[in-house]
Amino acid sequence: MQKSFMRIPYTGPLPPPRIIPRNAATPENAIAALTSFLTASRPHGLVDPASRGSKRQTVILSGAGISVASGLADYRGTAGTYTQNKTYRPIYFHEFVASHEARKRYWARSFLGWTTLNRARPNAAHHAVKDLGRMGIVRSVITQNVDSFHNAAHPSLPTLELHGFLRSLVCLSCGNHLARSAFQESLATLNPAWAAFLAEALASGALETENPAERHAKGMKTNPDGDVDLPDAPYSTFRYPACPRCLSEPPVAADGSRARVEVDADGAWAASSTAGVLKPAVVMFGESIAASVKTAAEEAIDSSARMLVIGSSLATYSAWRLVRRAKERGMPIGILNLGGVRGEEDLFRDLEEGQGGEMGVRVELPANEILPALVRSVEEAGFGEDASTEGRKAAASTG
Repeated sequence: MQKSFMRIPYTGPLPPPRIIPRNAATPENAIAALTSFLTASRPHGLVDPASRGSKRQTVILSGAGISVASGLADYRGTAGTYTQNKTYRPIYFHEFVASHEARKRYWARSFLGWTTLNRARPNAAHHAVKDLGRMGIVRSVITQNVDSFHNAAHPSLPTLELHGFLRSLVCLSCGNHLARSAFQESLATLNPAWAAFLAEALASGALETENPAERHAKGMKTNPDGDVDLPDAPYSTFRYPACPRCLSEPPVAADGSRARVEVDADGAWAASSTAGVLKPAVVMFGESIAASVKTAAEEAIDSSARMLVIGSSLATYSAWRLVRRAKERGMPIGILNLGGVRGEEDLFRDLEEGQGGEMGVRVELPANEILPALVRSVEEAGFGEDASTEGRKAAASTG
């Protein structure tokens, strides 16, 4: 199977969306169009070699935009990273693996951002997805996000975390997993000056505002996924622990020799080590997506009748290719996103004039406002009680 890599996303400007249907610019009409989209019968032209379950079931693909109402930064919104921080560049996988200094910088910034991210909670949009799943309208969720909000909001609705998750770490040598909460405590112990700075920043509210001007005034740049940039910060002083399993039992290297895992007097990973590096359990840019995850995402598409994109510009190829797959299968596509979306003109090019949303819909309104109202609209349309049984059957069949 061809490897799928997490590529650096397209960061240039995207054209403004064409609202579909034309009257869906208002909340009332947008909700009506989305209701038609979610409750329409399976399209006659759908390529259907693997589909099963309810003909109305939808797969959701979500991105950073769905979590903005939870207080997290996004990429392309008015206060998004690519809008406000033109010099932002995420770390590449090969840089993290090869460079001790790059890891220091990464973990220092992550240490500062983790508390705010960990305190954040799913918002009304995530809970509305749960309701749509309970009703049998939504079959499964594929999320680009690493915040674990979908899992927290709807643990019984199948969710695939396409790019991994920040709630734990994985050792690059032995594959051992470690909870991020425990790792954060170790970082604080190894870096008391940084811990004191973090406590002061939290007390002042410097890490809580999403207002770009306020963040700049406080000397901070906050980016998605719990990344906080402090210009001119002494990142080289930051220390991080070694994998505890590798430390107690160094793994065997590729040449058959025993790897070396060394720490300083306080337990911080030493540059003389040849193993024991812990990495966040996310797919970094330039890192390959696991074949099992790629296959599961494709199966989620193939077993559904339509796709709804929420809060994603599809600038990352790993997400865009899934929407392309849905389009090639003949699945109707719906998009609920603030701002332009990569390639959306092609997704909707063949739509018939006059369709009310059942074959495609494009809405540019906040997901946390639209989705709860959409749940009520779908229930009023008579799909609540009858569909809930179908939803439970579908969840059981994909479990």
